[in-house]
Amino acid sequence: MRSTVKNIDIESERLTYKRVSSEHISEDYVSWINDSEVNRYLETRGNYTLDLLKSYIEQQYNKATFFWAIHLKDSNKHIGNIKIDPINFETKSGEYGILIGDKSNWGKGYASEATIRIINYCFDELELTKITLGVIEDNVSAVNLYKKLGFKIDEVIQGTKVYNNKISNSLRMSIHA
Repeated sequence: MRSTVKNIDIESERLTYKRVSSEHISEDYVSWINDSEVNRYLETRGNYTLDLLKSYIEQQYNKATFFWAIHLKDSNKHIGNIKIDPINFETKSGEYGILIGDKSNWGKGYASEATIRIINYCFDELELTKITLGVIEDNVSAVNLYKKLGFKIDEVIQGTKVYNNKISNSLRMSIHA
């Protein structure tokens, strides 16, 4: 890894990515995590408070995680988050995650735009060679997005957890530089 690489603010055509910090602690963010439609396929499933969010963001910030808030360029509105964590610089790999929490911005291509920009940053600037992710198989829109962007299924893990009142499989996927 280049010694000068830091978790910096980045931008793409319609979005800016700002390091998640205390400025992102908000009732809107808490409402995303507590919304059953938003958190349907997340590990975190509601009962979040501002204090829990503050603690989580402080922990991530102190770890110097590559964790960005996704903002609309035209309004600076915070609509979600994207991160690469953990990163293993020895194997040059990182674990990807994204959340578009603001439902009014679903279906507008922001997840795709953000994913492409951050993965390119990881390959070009962090010099990673592999990005991995986990996704619930029933989360069809996410699985289709990842496939469209070049991720391949490496493993199907049977009966991972209960999502939407049924036992679901999870997929391990990856993309290489």
